[in-house]
Amino acid sequence: MALSRGLRCCQRVLAWVPVVIITLVVLWSYYAYVCELCLVAYLIVFHVIFVLFVWTYWKSVFTLPLQPDKKFHMSYADKERYENEERPEAQRQILVEIARKLPVYTRTGNGAIRFCDRCQLIKPDRCHHCSVCAMCVLKMDHHCPWVNNCVGFSNYKFFLLFLMYSLLYCMYIAATVFKYVIKYWTDELTNGRSKFHVLFLLFVAVMFFLSLMFLFGYHCWLVSRNRSTLEAFSAPVFQNGPDKNGFNLGFVKNLQQVFGEEKKLWLLPIVSSQGDGHSFPMRTLCEAQNPLLANEEQWGDDGLDEENHGYHEGGSSLAIEMET
Repeated sequence: MALSRGLRCCQRVLAWVPVVIITLVVLWSYYAYVCELCLVAYLIVFHVIFVLFVWTYWKSVFTLPLQPDKKFHMSYADKERYENEERPEAQRQILVEIARKLPVYTRTGNGAIRFCDRCQLIKPDRCHHCSVCAMCVLKMDHHCPWVNNCVGFSNYKFFLLFLMYSLLYCMYIAATVFKYVIKYWTDELTNGRSKFHVLFLLFVAVMFFLSLMFLFGYHCWLVSRNRSTLEAFSAPVFQNGPDKNGFNLGFVKNLQQVFGEEKKLWLLPIVSSQGDGHSFPMRTLCEAQNPLLANEEQWGDDGLDEENHGYHEGGSSLAIEMET
């Protein structure tokens, strides 16, 4: 037990290594640009970009992921009844009774109720269990080691802004430093220590710019389609089957889902996303008016008896899939 605790403690400490590396690189870049190069004409714009960059990174790292409300968790009585029940059919019926009270529209790939056995809850739409954070995260996108945090509903806007200001920061440094690199290269400037900082500063800025450009472009594409990274790899399953565009509301509304309706807040790391992370508007009115578990007749005993016919044959399979 003590060994297991020690390993978990080491794992938590090591998880901060990427964050420490990013922090040290940023601090060094600030020193190299402001102290060694000291380009006074560029410092005002540099500091504006630097503050926004650091602010968005801080928010991405330290904004805690949101977990589902208590109403999605099993009550003590339901949990006891579920665990004491040995018959799979009866267990399924217990989950059906709980889910009928919830705004659940999506299923698992085989048509089952999205139930997490670790957190003992029925997952809201777009919610997934993060094995690193050991919790279910609302509108989970991915777990990012460079921020040591789960990127989801609570901080996805901050993460996007962090990528954008990182790109802008690298681009600004590269653009303003390039001519001084040429001067050092042609021996017009002779300060040896500054030469090293300037050359390495340009190299690091270009390297990070190229890598971040593809990542930021990919997430811009995801936002334009109103998808998460997980949904891009595995389309959400609705009552009528998988639909990769199930939450796609159109370009403008998709942007508003992440950044909100107040455009003055779009470029600031301030909470402005629409909704509460538990339910989301869907593409078709038909899906919006027919929740997964709204029709009690659909989940009657006849539907349970047909579970072996399979999802694509039109049966209402409710086989429990324990997602971890």
